[in-house]
Amino acid sequence: MNKYVYNQNEWRSGYRYFVTAHAQGDVNGDNIQDHIYLIGQKVEDSPYVTHITLVIQDGFSDQFYYIPLPNGQGYQPRIFLGDFTGNGIDDILISISSGGSGGFGYFYLYSFVNNQAVLLFDYENFNEWYEYTVTYKDQFRVVVENQTLHLTFLIDLSNRDSEYLAEIYNENGTLKQPLNGWVSGLNQLYPIDFDGNGVYELYALQRVVGRYNADQLGLIQTPLAFRNGVFLPFLNNQYVAVPGVNGG
Repeated sequence: MNKYVYNQNEWRSGYRYFVTAHAQGDVNGDNIQDHIYLIGQKVEDSPYVTHITLVIQDGFSDQFYYIPLPNGQGYQPRIFLGDFTGNGIDDILISISSGGSGGFGYFYLYSFVNNQAVLLFDYENFNEWYEYTVTYKDQFRVVVENQTLHLTFLIDLSNRDSEYLAEIYNENGTLKQPLNGWVSGLNQLYPIDFDGNGVYELYALQRVVGRYNADQLGLIQTPLAFRNGVFLPFLNNQYVAVPGVNGG
C-alpha cells in the first residue's frame, strides 16, 4: 500500500490521508491475513494528526473498510492486534496520545469479525462509568473512594516534602482547611495477558491528583477482562500505587 490511501468521498473533496500506523493479522476470522491501518491528516509542521480513521483491507477480497473514530485527533496513533474476547480472532486496540499536560489518552478496541466493526471499549465510557472522590484528611492522609465499585483506598502523605505538608496541615497534623483532589480520566491502557491463557486483558491507569495537575498522589490501576460483552475489573480488583518518598 502507498504511504497514503483515499476514501472515495474524501478524494472528491480534495483531502489526502496519510498512513500513521499499520499492522497485519486476521481480524475478520477467515484465517487470511488482513491489513489494518490508521490514516489521518497531518497538520503542517506538527506531529498532530486529525481525522484519524481506522481502515481495514480484507486479505481475501482486497476490499477496504473505513471506520472513523469517535475522537479522531491527537498524537502518535498506534495499533495493537490481539484476542481480547476469547474467540481466537484478533481484535484491534487503538491508542492515541492527547499531548496535553494531564497525559490523557484516547483508546478504542474494535472487533471486526465477519467484516462487521463492533466497538468493544471506548475510553469515554470508561471515564464516565467510574466515579471517585479524593478527600484530604487529618494526620497526613488522603482517602480515595471509588463510588462505582464501593472501594476505598488510603494514601499516606507523611513522607512527602515538609514544605508541601506545611501548606496543607497545621503542626499538629490537622487540615488548615477542607481540601479535595480528583482522579484523572484514562491516562494509559495496556494489553496484558494476566493469566497466560492467550487472551488479552486491558490494564488501565489513572492519576490521583491533589491540589493541582502536577501534584500526583497515586496511580489507580484497573485490570479489565472481557465478560458478557463488556470489560469489567479482572477478579473485581483495583489497586492504587503511591510515589516513593518525596515523590510528587
